[in-house]
Amino acid sequence: MADRHFGGIKIRHLYKIFGPNPQAYIEAVQNGLSKAELNEKHGHVLGLRDINIEIPSGGIQVIMGLSGSGKSTLIRHVNRLIDPTAGEVLVDGVDIVKMSTDELREFRRHQTAMVFQKFALLPHRNVLENTVYGLEVQGVARSKSADIAMKWLERVGLKGFEQKYPNQLSGGMQQRVGLARALANDAPVLLMDEAYSALDPLIRMDMQTVLLDLQKEIKKTIVFITHDLDEALRLGDQIAILRDGQVIQQGTSQDIVLRPADEYVANFVKEVNRGRVVHVEAVMVPLQGNAAPAGAKIAAGTTIEEAVRILASVPDGDVTVVESTGKPIGTVNFRRLAVAMVNSHSLSGQPANAATKEQSTTDAIGF
Repeated sequence: MADRHFGGIKIRHLYKIFGPNPQAYIEAVQNGLSKAELNEKHGHVLGLRDINIEIPSGGIQVIMGLSGSGKSTLIRHVNRLIDPTAGEVLVDGVDIVKMSTDELREFRRHQTAMVFQKFALLPHRNVLENTVYGLEVQGVARSKSADIAMKWLERVGLKGFEQKYPNQLSGGMQQRVGLARALANDAPVLLMDEAYSALDPLIRMDMQTVLLDLQKEIKKTIVFITHDLDEALRLGDQIAILRDGQVIQQGTSQDIVLRPADEYVANFVKEVNRGRVVHVEAVMVPLQGNAAPAGAKIAAGTTIEEAVRILASVPDGDVTVVESTGKPIGTVNFRRLAVAMVNSHSLSGQPANAATKEQSTTDAIGF
């Protein structure tokens, strides 16, 4: 990846209509023609409607929704495997919709890499040969590409398996090969389309951990597609929830869980273990003035569940919540954390409206 700062991804007013003559109906859709009417009256399918998402450099953007919500269609616009009917897709400041065939080919080779749900490994190639494939396409010398591939195979836990073939590996191991192949390209954008959906739950959790650990170092701009809310909440720096081709809500895991935009999102999050998602800032008592309390401290960003473990030895005392700079911002105690976990339904509150959006997080939790 180039040394200069990568500019992230901006998707602006993106529409996708599937059918023989999509341009004939784009204006009507922009003016409010519904997905059902478009299909019933005109025989076209609305895939995406007015998508606006800004994905900062170096973070994990999760796109989630049920089957048919448009999430896989959306991710395929980022590398233009699908052409939009209208809108812009700016990657590092360049609108890929306007790229020529040659420019697009170079963009796909050097700026993006993709990890697929079905692994997409070449069965006649062994693990090493699969991992170097993208580098071969780029024209990298075999000696150099093999060294790069071996580095990433070791990082994903596959050292010693480089001569094995895909049919000799478990599903989790095959997906590790797919991840190593994508990382070997050193593209700034990593696209992961339900990459872990075909894996067993324990293997899936393991692969999530692998990705999070690697991301601390590689800091790629990752677009991760999933239909699983727990996975979205664990991985996403930002989450966008789609329904029928539209973005229903965007925000952090805290935003999604504490302030669902409507009943649809509220139903998504109602069974979430909020102790693993909500941070101590959501239940702390904010400091008044600039006084810096003495005693134990806990970092902002710590989940309630983890904070309970930390504070279990001091159930009667207040602990100061501090920012990464060490600045104190509030206090919390064991009882407050425990009540927040037990009264988990009060954390989700009601679907956001004009009134609830004005409430503080503390109000939403019920303190």
